Amino acid sequence: MPVFWIVSIVLVLAVAGYVAAKARVLKLAGGDSRRLHSRHVYYGWYGALLVATPALLVLAAWMAAQPVVIDRGIAADLPPSVMREGVNPAIVVQDVRRTATALSQGLREGVLTRTDLADAAAQAETLRPRLTEAGIRLPPAASEPAMLGAGGEYRARQVAGHWAMTGVVLLLAVGGLVLGHRQSQPQTRARNLVERFVKAALITCSSIAILTTAGIVLSMVFESAQFFRQYAWTDFFFGTTWSPRFGGGSQLGILPLLWGTLYISAIALVVAVPIGLFAAIYMSEYASNRVRSFVKPTIEVLAGIPTIVYGLFALMTVGPMLRDWFAQPLGLGSSGSSVMTAGLVMGIMLIPFVSSLSDDIINAVPQSLRDGALGLGSTQSETVRKVVLPAALPGIVGAVLLAASRAIGETMIVVMGAGAAAKMDLNPFEAMTTITVKIVSQLTGDTDFNSAETLVAFALGLSLFVITLILNIVALYVVRKYREQYE
Repeated sequence: MPVFWIVSIVLVLAVAGYVAAKARVLKLAGGDSRRLHSRHVYYGWYGALLVATPALLVLAAWMAAQPVVIDRGIAADLPPSVMREGVNPAIVVQDVRRTATALSQGLREGVLTRTDLADAAAQAETLRPRLTEAGIRLPPAASEPAMLGAGGEYRARQVAGHWAMTGVVLLLAVGGLVLGHRQSQPQTRARNLVERFVKAALITCSSIAILTTAGIVLSMVFESAQFFRQYAWTDFFFGTTWSPRFGGGSQLGILPLLWGTLYISAIALVVAVPIGLFAAIYMSEYASNRVRSFVKPTIEVLAGIPTIVYGLFALMTVGPMLRDWFAQPLGLGSSGSSVMTAGLVMGIMLIPFVSSLSDDIINAVPQSLRDGALGLGSTQSETVRKVVLPAALPGIVGAVLLAASRAIGETMIVVMGAGAAAKMDLNPFEAMTTITVKIVSQLTGDTDFNSAETLVAFALGLSLFVITLILNIVALYVVRKYREQYE
C-alpha cells in the first residue's frame, strides 16, 4: 500500500475520532455543555490527536529508519565475492539498492515474476537478458549472480518492512480511535490535554532548526576529521597553493580561496551597503507615500531575479565593459572574468536585502524620537543622523550581516563573473575564485569519495561555517552594545 494511502486512511480515522469523541461526550452530558470541563470541540480534537499523532510519528520514524536498517543488514550478509577487500561498503550497498530498484521495475512491467525474484542469483543468466531487452538498466556490478541475489533480498526486505509498517501504523490509528472514544468523559480535561499537545508541537518545531544545525555541523566535522587524517592541517590552513590532483601530490591550501571569498564579498558589500542603506533612508524619511509605493517594490524585484541571470549579466555585460573601459586602458588585465566583475554584480544583487530590511527597521523606530529631536530644533538630516540611525543600528547591523552571509555563500555569480583561478592578488581585475566554487568542483564528477581531494570539500564547508559564525558573534556584540543605550 502506498504511503499516500496510509496517510489518507489515518486522516480519515482521525476525522472519525473527532466526530465520535465529540458526539459521545455530548451524549454523556445529556446535551448540556455546562456539565463539560471543556468545550466540546476540545474533546473532538483530543480524539483526533489520539488517532493521528502516534500513527504518523511511527510512520515517519519507520520510513527514516528502515533504509538504514536494511542497508546495514544487507552489508553484513553480502558474500565475499561481492564485498571485496578494499571496496567501500557504502558503494556496494548502493549498487545493491540500484539492482533492487531495477528488479522492482521489471516486476511492475511484467518482465519478471515473483518466482524469479525469489531466487534471482540462480536465474541470473536469464534475468539479465530479459531486463536488458525491456530497456531496464542494471548497474555494472550486477553482472555477478551474487549481486542479483542481494538485490532480490534487498527488495524482499523492503516489501516485508513496508507491510509491517502499514500494519503497525493502522493498528495504532485504530487503537487511538478506540482510546479516544473511551476517554471522552465529561470530567476529562480535554482543553488542557490539547494545549499540552500544541505546546509540545511548538517546542518540536522550534527545535528543528537547532537539530538541523547540529546535524550539519556534525556531518562536516566527521568528514573533515577524516580529511585531516589524510592531509596535514597546517598545509591546509596555511598553504598558499590550491592544486588538487586526483592522481596524488595535491596541494590544498585554503588561503587563495579564502582571499578570493573575502575580496569579492568586500567589494559586494562596498556596493550594496551604502546604496541599500541610503535607499532605505530616502524611502523611510524623505519619500512620499506615492513614491515609496513605487520605489520599494521596484528595488525588491532585484531579490527575485535568479542568480544564474546575474551570472549571465556579469559574463556578457559587466565583465566586457570593465575590461574594455578600465582593465585594458589601465594595463591591469585583459580578461572579462575578474574580482571586480563578480563583486559589482553581487553587490547589485544584495541591494534589496540591505534596503528592504533597513527600511523596515528604520520605520520601527518610535515616531516620538523624531518628534522630540525636531522639537529641540534639529533639522531633518540631523534627526536622521543623530537619532534615527543610532536607534536602528542593531537592526541595520543584522541586515548587513545577512548581506555578508549571502555574499560569502554565492556560487553562480562567482563562477561566471570571477572565473575559477585560485590565487592571491591585489589586482581587482584579475580572475579569482571562492570557497563555494571549489566545494562544488571537488564534489562534481566521478571521484573517489574517500580521497583527500573529495573530502577537502567538507573542510572548506566547515571553514565557511566558522567564518559566518564569527560574523554572527561580532554582530551580536554590536547589537547588544547599542540596544542597551536605546531601550
